[in-house]
Amino acid sequence: MIRVLIVDDDPFIRESMQVILDLDKDIQVTGVCGNGMEAAELVRKQPVDVVLMDIRMPVCDGVEGTKLLRALDALPAVLILTTFDDDDYIAQAIRCGANGYLLKNVPPSRIISGIKTVYDGSMLIHPDIARKLAGMLEAPRGDAGKALTITGLTQTESQIVRLIADGQSNKEIAATLFLSEGTIKNYISEILNKLELRDRTQIAIFYLKMLHR
Repeated sequence: MIRVLIVDDDPFIRESMQVILDLDKDIQVTGVCGNGMEAAELVRKQPVDVVLMDIRMPVCDGVEGTKLLRALDALPAVLILTTFDDDDYIAQAIRCGANGYLLKNVPPSRIISGIKTVYDGSMLIHPDIARKLAGMLEAPRGDAGKALTITGLTQTESQIVRLIADGQSNKEIAATLFLSEGTIKNYISEILNKLELRDRTQIAIFYLKMLHR
């Protein structure tokens, strides 16, 4: 059973979400609460595998709640539920180590599959949020090269990671680096292999996290 904690300041949403999740035989709702601070307290007291976290809440929002959870010995996966205009919150949550981001308007089946995805150790990004990532990734790059060399990437691979985070396509990256698109594809495959990532979105998120370590 996947033990899930529901965190939302709206009682109706908490109750509705619990009803939805209780229909799945693989999920057990072990608790509900109204903000991130309460979530951290509950996780200290009982085992939780996935925290389903609203991002805008009084007292302690989803970003601060994720920070508190990451400071605990027990590290549940955090799946953030957000709205389309929460760019600043999403960027901050990425930096804090949240495992996934879904829009609140997705069907219940998508939330259930999202819980199972982050429980299995994969990162989950709603496609609409993924398309906005390039705009969220603007940040000072002073230490980016240093951060990336720690992972064992070459200088060219590091450049490609930065350009992916800037939202450039393979064709644009090839033009920037004076290489063929085929060569860029090969480089990206090698980057994914070295960093143990799945796709370009995860590369962009990795870059953002490196900038803010």
